[in-house]
Amino acid sequence: MKVTVAICTHNRAKDTGEAIVSVLTQSFDKNQIEIIVVDNRSTDNTAEAVQALRRIHGDRIRYVFEDKLGLSVARNRAIREANGEFILFLDDDALASSRWVQHIVDVFERDEAIGCVGGKIDPIWESGEPDWIPDEYRAVFTILDYTNGVKEMPAPAIPYGANVAFRKSVFDCFEPFREDLGRVGGNLLSSEESELIARIRSKYKVFYSSYALVKHKIPKERTTKKWFMKRIFWQGVSDAVRMQDKGLKSIAKHTIRMMQAAAASLLLIFRTKRFIRQVFKIYYRNGSLVGILRYNSRS
Repeated sequence: MKVTVAICTHNRAKDTGEAIVSVLTQSFDKNQIEIIVVDNRSTDNTAEAVQALRRIHGDRIRYVFEDKLGLSVARNRAIREANGEFILFLDDDALASSRWVQHIVDVFERDEAIGCVGGKIDPIWESGEPDWIPDEYRAVFTILDYTNGVKEMPAPAIPYGANVAFRKSVFDCFEPFREDLGRVGGNLLSSEESELIARIRSKYKVFYSSYALVKHKIPKERTTKKWFMKRIFWQGVSDAVRMQDKGLKSIAKHTIRMMQAAAASLLLIFRTKRFIRQVFKIYYRNGSLVGILRYNSRS
């Protein structure tokens, strides 16, 4: 088997079905693709939706139920279940372009030293893109347009989890996703991909292809300032946990930076986007402090 496409899902039956269909219609040899859907303890009709597609497409689709909640847990289950030489992760709310698999495989086959490949991610805005988002924060919505063509991604650049693939053999050398990072139910903990890719880089190359395109749905509820602040806060938590940032020095550093951002935001209150940037920094630093305390409490 050449390719395993892994779709990990939690309570997104309709989106998951659409993601599966986008893989079923790939131009790549269908006998060389298996689709694994890891149902991460969904309570909706995800199982029924996947089984309905299995009745039509048979063993091309495998359904796996993972009872332990957590995106990293689900992804690691997919890695264990995979038979493919390459494991391609597609978010359950993403749609793969028709030659997505082919373009990912083409990059891997350039060089056995390539261990990770990511692709372009375009947004599908349910209610239009908000005009208050500073350009440098668009990545929070899992939008990626790194470069044109096929190029190596030097650190610190990384592919995003909605559209990332690994040579399965890399997991003979490296532990998979850290399960203390990544979404768990309703929280927005993240950074599991960046932590894993940083380790993989010590032995393998990381590449990007703009041709390996997926489109990522962004629902209306994710375009509110309330959701965005929550997402920024959890990014701060994630980065602190990922870096295992701890101690009084780190706490003091983040507290000082949070106070600086708060003071700057008052000065910029009538300059909307600049003000929003400072508010984002406050939420991020607040999250970082929570992450430091969270890590220390487990040490």
